[in-house]
This record gives sequence, structure tokens and C-alpha cells, in this order.
Amino acid sequence: MNPAFSVIFLTTLIGVGQGLFLALYTGQLYSFFDLLPDQDSRTFYAIGSLISLAFLVAGLVASFFHLGHPERAWRAAAMWRTSWLSREVIVLPAFMGTVFLYAVTHWFYMHAPLIELPGSHHVEITLILGAIATILCFGLFLSTGMIYACIRFLQEWHTPLTVFNFTLLGGASGFLLASVFAAFTAPQLTAFYAGWAIILTLLALVSRVASLIRNRRIKHKSSLRTAIGIKHPQIVQKTQGAMGGSFNTREFFHGKSANFLRTIKPSFLVLTFLLPLLLLAAGMSNPGMLIAAFALQYIGLLAERWFFFAEANHPQNNYYRGVA
Repeated sequence: MNPAFSVIFLTTLIGVGQGLFLALYTGQLYSFFDLLPDQDSRTFYAIGSLISLAFLVAGLVASFFHLGHPERAWRAAAMWRTSWLSREVIVLPAFMGTVFLYAVTHWFYMHAPLIELPGSHHVEITLILGAIATILCFGLFLSTGMIYACIRFLQEWHTPLTVFNFTLLGGASGFLLASVFAAFTAPQLTAFYAGWAIILTLLALVSRVASLIRNRRIKHKSSLRTAIGIKHPQIVQKTQGAMGGSFNTREFFHGKSANFLRTIKPSFLVLTFLLPLLLLAAGMSNPGMLIAAFALQYIGLLAERWFFFAEANHPQNNYYRGVA
């Protein structure tokens, strides 16, 4: 497939925003059970949630560059019963709205107890909003991943690993950003978030490598023989059948060489996983190291997402990729 940079930025930016929110709410839950020290609602949770919301808004803005008629974007929600894209269109603004409410309630210190639990624990509105947003967050990961995983004829995408990769990569980048944020606002939490960033990055590495191995071993169901209904073992395409480019040649094939693909694969593995892990291990409490780790990982995520789209081999390429 031909990767669209608007979709690459959409999926990576909202992934960071989702992961950052999950990190913030995880920290609040740990504090609720007295496993971490309490943090100021306004300077930590509210501002952190607004940063998460900024990434989500940036991803939403990027998505509009992929639309031929942005004014008709609302129609994408009409097929929610059968379309994962429609579900994503519905869940994303719902998640953004809940994160905004979560930030507002923390900003105005709305901590009045709503439910009293044993052990002097009080459930407040921020915990309830955070729980709702967490459900929506994982629903968004599922919807975004299933947009691609549900396409049966693109065998590279049609696997549960697609959803796992979207979720784990978003979580890893979000927790890494949370460690950067904590280094400046709550230094006592930096090691906590950096430790989780290491765990999630390792899990994402295992999941992504598993998908690369799986895709390398795929035996494609479509071929020139299935396309024209001839079972002869030696079929040679002499011409593409078109004198110039077309929608088919532009949208379903990236046009890069095999050498380029072989270069970008190790590049995103190093940038997304290896270098951030080394920087996290070397400077878990060093803000400069953490910023460098996040910057390198996000650049790696852009390369990883480009490769994810480019790796998918559309069956029509059996015909349109051939050149006389």
C-alpha cells in the first residue's frame, strides 16, 4: 500500500495521547491505593491531561488532510454497526471529551467523595471519569487497529497482532512521555513511569518482531495464476497494460525499492525500541535522556507506521506493479 502521511501522523499522535492518559490515570490509581505519593491535581493531572488532549487534537487535525471533502467527515459515523472506521470516528471525540472533563475536574479540585470504601478510601468524580476514559481509550485502540486487521485480503494486516501493536506502541510512547512530564512536575514519579515505559517498550518489541516474522512467512493467496484463472506454473507479465500512471498505481503501491524497505525495517527497530531502551536504562531520572528517548522513539514510530502500511501487499499489485 502507499502510506498516507496524514494517517501516519493520526495513528501515532493519538497513540501517544492515549498512552499518556493511561499513564496519568495509572498513577492516580496507584495513589488511590497508597502505592504512590499524591500529586497536585492542577499541576500534574490537569496539565498532563491537557497535553494528552493536545496530541489527540493534533492527530484529529492530521486526519482531515486525508479527506477529499472534510465538510462531510461527520458522515463517516453513519455505518457504526458494521464499520470499524465509523466506530473510531465515534469513540475518538467521546474519549477526547472525557479526557477534557477529567482535566477540568482536576483543575478545579473537584474531589468531593461520591462513594466511600473500606479503609478510608473515597471514590471521587475524577476516578469515575478516568475509568470511563480508560474504557474509551482501549475501545479506540481496538477500533483503530481493527480498521486494518479486519481486511482479509491484506494478509499482512489481518492478524490480532495488528491491534496488539497499536495498543502496545501507543502505551509505550505515552508512558515514556509521562516520564518526561514527571521529571519536571513530579520527580518522585519519574522512575515509576520510566520503568513502565521500559516494560511496555519490551512488550511492543516482542509483538512487533512477531508480526514481522509472521509476515515474512506469509504465502499469499493471490497470484497471476489466480488473477487470470490459468494454472500454468510459468506465467510472465510482459506489460503493465497502461501507458501512464493511474489511481491503482498511485494508491496501492508505495513505489520504493526493495533496498529501501530493507533499510527502513532495522531503522525503525533501532529508533523505536533499542535506543529508547538504552537511554531509559542509562538515565531513568535524567530529563535530557528522557526527552531524547521520547524524540527518537516518536521518529521511530513514524518510520514503523510507514513500514506497516507499505508492507501490505494489495492483490491488485500482481498486475499493476509489473512494468514492461
